[in-house]
Formats: sequence, C-alpha cells, structure tokens
Amino acid sequence: MKVTPKKALGQHFLNNEEVAYNIVNAIKSENKNILEIGPGMGVLTKYLLEKQDLNFSVVEIDDESVVYLHRHYPQLQIFATDFLQMNLAQHYSKEVTIIGNFPYNISSQILFKVLENKDLVTEVVGMFQKEVAERVAAQPGKKMYGILSVLLQAFYDIEYLFTVDENQFTPPPKVKSGVIRITKNCDKNLRSPEPLFKSVVKTAFNQRRKTLRNSLKTFRFKEDYLQNEIFSLRPEQLSVSQFDEICTHILVE
Repeated sequence: MKVTPKKALGQHFLNNEEVAYNIVNAIKSENKNILEIGPGMGVLTKYLLEKQDLNFSVVEIDDESVVYLHRHYPQLQIFATDFLQMNLAQHYSKEVTIIGNFPYNISSQILFKVLENKDLVTEVVGMFQKEVAERVAAQPGKKMYGILSVLLQAFYDIEYLFTVDENQFTPPPKVKSGVIRITKNCDKNLRSPEPLFKSVVKTAFNQRRKTLRNSLKTFRFKEDYLQNEIFSLRPEQLSVSQFDEICTHILVE
C-alpha cells in the first residue's frame, strides 16, 4: 500500500532517506515530547521511533495516511486531526518539539500556531518552502525580512540548516525547500506588551514601503519622540529590539 500525495493538502513526500535522517538528527533539545506534523508515509517517523524514552506522536489530517501509518507502525500514537485545530495544552503539560516536512500551503499558519503556543513549543525542526525558511531566518535590512521574521525572532533563535532540491520529493514541488531549526531563547523578553508589539509590527509591514512616521500614524507618541530618526526608516530596517523600543513610547489611553 502507498499513499497518494494530495495537492489540496500540499503534500510532497520526501524520498531521500539521508535528508530524512539529517532532519531528525537536527533536534537538539532535551524535550521528551515530540510531535510530528504531516508524517505521510513515515519517512521521518521511522527514525523518530528508533529514539528511546520519548513521548512521540504524529498529527495527520489525511485519512489514507492514517490507515497506512496504523498498518506499518502499530505502536505509533496518531492524532487524526488538523494540527491547526489542535489544543496543544490538552495533550502536553511540558515542553514539546515540533518536527515535520510541513505542507507548503499551511507552513506560515503552522508558525503562527507555534507563536500562540510559545510557552509549550520550545523547538521546531522542519522543512519549509525555501522562501518561507529564508524569510523566517532573515535579518534586518534584507528584502525577505517581514512580520514572521520579527515575531518569531522576538522569542526564538533561528538557524537555516540546509537546502533540499525539488527532485528529492514525490511529486517534485516547483521550488526548492529549506530546513530550519527554531529554538526558544528564554533570555529574549519584550519590554512592551505583546499584543501591542504584534500590532505595531503588523501595521508597519502592511505598509512596508512607507516610513514609520507615515505607517504608524494610528498610534500616539509624544511629539518630541516623533522627531527620533527611527521614524524615517522603513520596517525592514528595524531589529526586534528597535520595534520593542518604539512600543514602549506609545501613549496608551
């Protein structure tokens, strides 16, 4: 039995065992809880099952894959549901590592879900569309630097590990893929309220061609602070700490 990759689910099954092995061995944390998203036919799963003393589970929305996994890995704990709808706190009380060859069509949503659960998810090792992986790891001043870059880097360290060519998948995607490791950095703390920080970052990047003086007009600042040269910059030029600094000067009624 084989599973047919479904375009609607963004499935591209990795067929290179060496790449699969390298992804699994990119896990660095001591977390006992490991959750794999979208295992497909288990190319990563089998290597994870070899590891001892883990609370290892997979989440899979594709019914055909669930049947395949039950048949080939009967010991495997499977959540037959949509990861984006999962309540992670119901299943985990301690830190969890998330791993996967993530479906391209929901990769950004997966990362926003990680942010919502940042107190639980302390590590992510995954394969993304190369553009998404580069965007997440991008530094200020780079064209790829955006909302996801800033929000994730406010709490996590990001490492771009390696690139995977199109011909390593069935069916081959139209673009290359990139593997990254995202690690919670407990030393990273915002001085500003998190909802305000997110709002400022999203507002600025939604008008990324404008300087901050124009894009952040909906927020109130003291008149003398508005003369700060930081307001003559565009959002992609600012570091996480500079966005945080701006937020501390917003007048909240």
